[in-house]
Amino acid sequence: MSSPSPGQIPQHVAIIMDGNGRWAKQRGLPRLEGHRRGVETVRTVVDAAREIGIRYITLYAFSVENWKRPPEEVSGLMGLLDYFLKRELNNLIKNRVRLLTIGRTHELPENVQRELNRVKEATKDFTEWTLVLALNYGSRTEVADAARDYAAAVQAGREKSGESSWESFSRYLYTGVADIPEPDLLIRTSGEQRISNFLMLQLAYAEMIFTPIAWPDFGKADLEAAVVEFNRRERRYGLTTEQLRTGPQ
Repeated sequence: MSSPSPGQIPQHVAIIMDGNGRWAKQRGLPRLEGHRRGVETVRTVVDAAREIGIRYITLYAFSVENWKRPPEEVSGLMGLLDYFLKRELNNLIKNRVRLLTIGRTHELPENVQRELNRVKEATKDFTEWTLVLALNYGSRTEVADAARDYAAAVQAGREKSGESSWESFSRYLYTGVADIPEPDLLIRTSGEQRISNFLMLQLAYAEMIFTPIAWPDFGKADLEAAVVEFNRRERRYGLTTEQLRTGPQ
C-alpha cells in the first residue's frame, strides 16, 4: 500500500473509536481490557497522524450517552482517561502537540478535570499539531448549548437579530469556540456505519470511511490507507466535476 502523497493530506481527521468491548469479548477478556488496549492505540494513532502530516485529529472518547453504561465501566473509563492524561503529557510536550477538548467537560469527575486543565495549559502554545478529545460530548447537546449562547449574544447586542448565518452561528459550537476547523475525513472503526451523534453539523462535507477493523487493532497502516482512500474521492461542495476542473463560471 502506497503512503499518502504530500499535498494530499486531510487537515482534520475525526475518529469514532469503536469496537473495544467486542475486541475484548472475542478474546474472552473483560470489556475494560479492550478499553485499555484502545488507550494504547490512541498513542499509536496520534503519533501516526503527526508523521503523516494530519494537523488536527479528533477522537470521540466519551459521549453523553456513555453515562448509561454500567457504573463500573464508566468508572473504569474515567480512570483510564486520568491515566492517559498523566502518561501522555510528556509525550505531547516532546512532540509539540496541543490538547483541546469539546463537550461538557465541567460534568466530568474533578480529578479528570484537573488533569485535563493541566495538560491543556502545558500544551496551549503549540499550534502545529492538535489532538482534540470529545468528552461528555454529543452533537445535539452541542447544538442546544450553541443555540442558548447565540440567543444570549443576540439579546446582548453582540449578534444582529434577523441576520443569522452558518458562519456566525458556528462560532458558538464547541468547535467554533475552540477554533477547530471542520473535519475533512471521518473514520469509524469496527464495522458500524453511523455517526452516533458525533459532529453532525461539522461533518456536512466530510468524507466518511467505515472500516471493520476494531479500534485496538487500528494502526498507522490503516490510517494511511484511509488517507489514500480519501484522495480517491472527488469533493465537489455542490459543484459539478466540470466546474472543479475549469473553475466556477
